[in-house]
Amino acid sequence: MNMHFIPLRKLGIAAYCLSYGVAAHVAGANNEDRLRQVVDAAIRPLMKENDIPGVALAISIKGERHVFNYGVASKETGQKITNDTIFEIGSVSKTFTAALASYAQVSGKLSFSDKATKYMPELAGSSFDKISLLDLGTYTAGGLPLQFPNEVSDQDKIVAYYRNWHPSYAPGSYRQYSNPSIGLFGYLAARAMGEPFDTLMQDKILIGLGLEHTYVHVPAAEMRNYAYGYSKQGKPMRVGPGALDTQAYGIKTTASDMLSVLEINMDSSKLKDGSLRRAIAETHVGHYNVGNMTQALGWETYAYPTTLARLLGGNSSDMALEPHKTEPLNTPQQSKKDILLNKTGSTNGFGTYTVFIPSQQIGIVLLANKNYPIPERVKAAYKILTAVRNLSAPGSAP
Repeated sequence: MNMHFIPLRKLGIAAYCLSYGVAAHVAGANNEDRLRQVVDAAIRPLMKENDIPGVALAISIKGERHVFNYGVASKETGQKITNDTIFEIGSVSKTFTAALASYAQVSGKLSFSDKATKYMPELAGSSFDKISLLDLGTYTAGGLPLQFPNEVSDQDKIVAYYRNWHPSYAPGSYRQYSNPSIGLFGYLAARAMGEPFDTLMQDKILIGLGLEHTYVHVPAAEMRNYAYGYSKQGKPMRVGPGALDTQAYGIKTTASDMLSVLEINMDSSKLKDGSLRRAIAETHVGHYNVGNMTQALGWETYAYPTTLARLLGGNSSDMALEPHKTEPLNTPQQSKKDILLNKTGSTNGFGTYTVFIPSQQIGIVLLANKNYPIPERVKAAYKILTAVRNLSAPGSAP
C-alpha cells in the first residue's frame, strides 16, 4: 500500500529553536513521528478491512497541518492519491449549502422563519405554505424522505413531487434526515438571492472561502486529479446528476481544501467578507436536540468532551433513516466554546467524515474513494483525535 506523509505548514527550524530551544524541537519532531504512527495504525487496517483503494487523511492542530495520502485514485491506472486528488464528499456538501443559505439571511435576502412558498409560489396551496426555511434546513419539515423517488428527474417533476407530498408530522416536531429537505432549502436560498444555486455556490462560498480546488463541476483541466470511486463490487464510478444534487451532495474537493474549510469554521477572523464570517457562525447555531446530538445547519454538534458511543449514536443508520422526535430549543443555542461538530458524507463510490473542535483548534478530514460503513469512519477519526489530544495534553481524551 502506498502512503505519503505531507506536512503542509511547519515552523522554521531556526525560529523554532530560538523560541523554544533544541529540546522542544526534538520533542516536536517526536510528536510528529508519533502522529504518523497513529494515523498509519488507524488507516491501514481500515483500508484493508473495507477494501478501500485510496484515502486522504488531513489534520489541523492549532494551525499546524498534516496530510497523509494512501493508496490509489484509480485501480485501473494505478494513479496514486496525492495532495491534488479530488474526492466526492457527498452530504458534507450540505454544510456548504447551509453556509450559502446563512449568507442569504445575514445579507437580508431572506429570513429562516419565511415559509417556503414565499420563494416558490408554484407550491402555494400545498403543505409548504406552513413549512419554513428553517424546517427544511434542519430536516424537520414533517417527514420528507431520505431520497427523491427515482422518477423525479427534472424541474417539473420536482415541483409536482413537492405539491403532492403530505407531512406525517407537524413541522419542527420530528427530524428525518432528507436530501429533498435540505435540497429545497438551498434551492430557495438561491431563488431569494436571484441567481442560480451553482453560480452562487461558486462565487459566494467557494471563492469566498479561498478554495482553489473545490468544485460544483470539476473542470476539464482538473479531471486528471478527480479520483474514481468504487462500488461494493469494485467497479469504478463517479456521481451522476440527480434532483437538487448540488445542494445535497454535489461538492468535490481535496483533503487540503476541506481542511481549510474546517480551519475557517474554527476561526473565521481572517475572512474579509463580514457577511460570510457571520454566515459561518450561523451554521453552528443549534436549533433542535435529537438525543445526544444537536442539529445545527449542515453541521451536527455535541457537547465537548464527548464519547465515541455518542458519536456513533448520532451517526448511526437509525439516525439517518428513521424519524426522531426533536426537543426544540426555545432560544436557538448559540455556538458554545466547548462543542464538537461533525458531518458524514457518501456517494455511491466515496465516503467522507469531517470533525472539528473549535476550542481545541483541532480538525480532521477523512476522504476515501469507497462508500464504506460510517461507524468505521467515526471510530478511525476518534482514535486519531484521541491521540492528537494526548500528544498535546497527556492524560486527556475527547
